[in-house]
Amino acid sequence: MEPAACLAVPDAQRIRLDVTGAVQGVGFRPFVYRLAVDEGLAGYVRNTAAGVTLEVEGPDSAIERFLARLRREVRPPALIEGLSRKSLEPTGRQGFTISSSSSDAAPSAHILPDLAMCEDCRAEVFDPADRRYRYPFTTCMHCGPRYSIIETAPYDRARTAMRHFAMCPACQAEYDDPASRRFHAETNACPDCGPQLALHAVDGTLLAKSDDALQGGIEALREGRIVALKGLGGFQLLVDARNEEAVARLRERKHRPAKPFAVMVGSSAEAEAIAHLSPLERDTLESAAAPIVLLQARKDAVRPLAPNVAPGNPNIGLLLLITPLHGLLMDALGFPIVATSGNRSGEPIAADDDEAFARLADIADFFLTHDRPILHPVDDSVLRVIAGQPTVLRCARGLAPLVLPDPKQTQPLVALGGHMKSALALGRSGQIVLGPHIGDLAHSETREAFARSVTTMRSLYAVEPAAVACDAHPDYHTSRVADGMGHPVSRVPHHLAHVLAVMTEHALTGPVLGVAWDGTGCGEDGTLWGGEFLTVDGTAHRRVAHLLPFRLPGGEAAIREPRRTAVGVLHALHGDALWDRGHTPLAAFSAEERGMLRAMSERGLNAPLTSSAGRLFDAVASLLNLCQRASFDGEAAMAVEFAAQAARTVHALPRPVIVPEGDVMAIDWRPMVSALADAAFAGVEAADLAAGFHHWLAETIVALARHEGISQVVLSGGCFQNALLTELAMTRLQEAGFRVYRAIRVPPNDGGLAVGQAAWAARLLDKVTG
Repeated sequence: MEPAACLAVPDAQRIRLDVTGAVQGVGFRPFVYRLAVDEGLAGYVRNTAAGVTLEVEGPDSAIERFLARLRREVRPPALIEGLSRKSLEPTGRQGFTISSSSSDAAPSAHILPDLAMCEDCRAEVFDPADRRYRYPFTTCMHCGPRYSIIETAPYDRARTAMRHFAMCPACQAEYDDPASRRFHAETNACPDCGPQLALHAVDGTLLAKSDDALQGGIEALREGRIVALKGLGGFQLLVDARNEEAVARLRERKHRPAKPFAVMVGSSAEAEAIAHLSPLERDTLESAAAPIVLLQARKDAVRPLAPNVAPGNPNIGLLLLITPLHGLLMDALGFPIVATSGNRSGEPIAADDDEAFARLADIADFFLTHDRPILHPVDDSVLRVIAGQPTVLRCARGLAPLVLPDPKQTQPLVALGGHMKSALALGRSGQIVLGPHIGDLAHSETREAFARSVTTMRSLYAVEPAAVACDAHPDYHTSRVADGMGHPVSRVPHHLAHVLAVMTEHALTGPVLGVAWDGTGCGEDGTLWGGEFLTVDGTAHRRVAHLLPFRLPGGEAAIREPRRTAVGVLHALHGDALWDRGHTPLAAFSAEERGMLRAMSERGLNAPLTSSAGRLFDAVASLLNLCQRASFDGEAAMAVEFAAQAARTVHALPRPVIVPEGDVMAIDWRPMVSALADAAFAGVEAADLAAGFHHWLAETIVALARHEGISQVVLSGGCFQNALLTELAMTRLQEAGFRVYRAIRVPPNDGGLAVGQAAWAARLLDKVTG
């Protein structure tokens, strides 16, 4: 006879649930365990390559309560996206367990981004009575590394970099205790069994370990030294943000003359002492992603930062504590620190100790490292609140890998992104996965990091692509990589990818009018586009309008020198008469240089045509004498935005002129630029003219939208990192009755291109196979 303990309950059910979404590394199995035990159900839960599988057995009413609570009580960052249910024969099983993971199928589960230190762990680290007091690697189920340490899915300790650290009896007891928040926390560790700190000299010599290493790093920062800190996803370069001489030294060594540095503070209250902070910006700062948030700097700060932290910039990028290590540093220091990427400008972030010693030895004075391997480097994310929503400008630590649903992804594919702000994406099983920011592919080190990222992402998600997508530019590094992968290649027009990235994020099918404005991208007619209006519907797209083209004297040199771009714009306006006029940009050149520029402009030699809105921003920056030479991408456009934000009034400029140009429309900006240049020469405030330029741009978008008559308008491309332009365009479009969509979770710049490429390649594959 069957034992009484195994007798089936009369109204018992047994069901299996296969759950997909963000359900690994987020405490989902312990959550299920506690829920099942609370309802008196038997069964098990385990990780699988696809997500989580669980079985529950017990009374029908208890199972229904369990199912309702499963959906209702799950908490972020856990997220249930799919849940399939299958009824099974009851077995009379007793008790509920967390079973060993299964890895039989191809990996498809979400891989969670790294999470910043939670408040519970912070409390333990600063509690002298706690066994983790002052332990820099304290984590629990709610915080700590995830993506940066995973070797393969499913997410279990044995498949992460934590496999090198065997848990001590006390940590193992927590791991096995359903009442502990470290119940099945794969990163669980303590001072007795976990990772340890080390302080090194620039030649790699070990100077101190553990708390002595921490104290050495603290003293170095107090003395104005530059410390390379091995953080959550890679190295950061730290220095006292109040010390102008120390910041200048970091700029010189890092070869970063003007681009703003991010600053870390210990709390939101400290952030508010430096910058204006709205409730939404505070929430963004304090989120589990702990991103850099661009905020308006206070002019009345009691303890101001060194002026060369963000020279000429009314904003400051702030971030809060990422790890307990940062918390211990900031608590001891009591002042804000520069926390910038551990690299030279344009290179990828360093993550391995030996790599850091080799690449950062001539920048840092000391290295504060640890022995937990970073398997996948990931830089800090950057956000800005635009039009009332936190907008991702760089998708990295805390946010990537980013999963977006896309029903068209029926076959596996790889999208390689662009050349600048490189990031790749995978298409698979109804979704697109955007990987973390890598960098600009002009450098060999970044190309090596890109190759590693391709290998990593394909391996983690077991993707053998049916196709590879890349930019249409034939000379991009990503285009050459695509050609060498041995799969069919889909070359996606640059600005179409921008529009499709936003469409994918908002699940739009079309028709839409896409406004794709950026610096430059390869156009479908062989010129450089960047001020485009595209209609997109299904697999059909058409360029319906663009900004009137002008030349870029010197090609790439014009991108670095807005004054050259201004010459191209003025030549399109005045022709040969330009050289007899006294415009500001001309005064910046010698007589010999003017002769060379004249030949370029008139003959079109090394002076490609462009329709770029971003380059038009550059020309205006030069005409208003806001920026003649740029030391980093976007510097001139930022100067125009900052000037416009400071305007006391908006100087009215001529309305947009839309003229037919073959089968498309051209926006003639010449009357506007002529009026702007004349007003600047007459002494009108540059800020008021910059504001007028922004209003002209927004009016241009509305005029084209009215002309095309498509109700859905998509704003895409790097120009829409500009908060003023985005907000003006959205407000005027909405007032005119249009529905407006823009990039929010996906970067509007080239960091989001891979999403659009994956979306387009999938649509083409679907069309062929369908």
